[in-house]
Amino acid sequence: MDFIAHGFYRALILLITGDPQTLSAVSTTVQAALLSMTISLMVGVPVGFCLGYFEFRGRKTLRTIVDTLLALPTVFIGLLVYAFLSNRGPLGGLGLLFTIPAISIGQTFLALPVIIALTASALDNLDQGLRLTLVSLGADRRQLFFTTLKEVRFAIVVAAMTAMGRVMTEVGISMMVGGNIKWHTRTITTAIALETGKGMFAEGIALGVVLLAIALVVNVTVSIFRR
Repeated sequence: MDFIAHGFYRALILLITGDPQTLSAVSTTVQAALLSMTISLMVGVPVGFCLGYFEFRGRKTLRTIVDTLLALPTVFIGLLVYAFLSNRGPLGGLGLLFTIPAISIGQTFLALPVIIALTASALDNLDQGLRLTLVSLGADRRQLFFTTLKEVRFAIVVAAMTAMGRVMTEVGISMMVGGNIKWHTRTITTAIALETGKGMFAEGIALGVVLLAIALVVNVTVSIFRR
């Protein structure tokens, strides 16, 4: 068990001294996560709103598909994105493979079902009398949308946090379409897997501590926002 304690000690040293490899992995992870979460929220919230708020033909089928995609394996997403972005794929000419945007594309497909499903569920549980009340007060479609969205804002924040958790901790997508290239596309999770495989437990623990610190910052920020 001594190597575990030594690993935490070395992790503390690496974090205090600002190890370049550690900082590079953190920077790549944050960049990819922010880009994917921005796209996921911009697309997922309106789609989830429509699925949870409006009644239309095929709505239940779409909800079933979205709920099924919640369990989509990350390696399968990575495989599909790799196939599209490789030289033989339809988007190979864009040169996105083994780049941070490629990782973000895969992570977007991972986060989207989470945001859509949880937003739609929040709308399902909303007080049914809200819309009638707003219409009786003379609200137009735009006011209906934003007022209803405001009522479920905390549920959307929870959806974003859940999706962020999946994005920050996934390995398969980052490994397959990012290539785990040092100083370029190596993320925290792929670095942990690599360093642990080489027996470099201190570096792996340091990156794990950073990952926990990022999660703590996100949770504190959300708690402040909710208050």
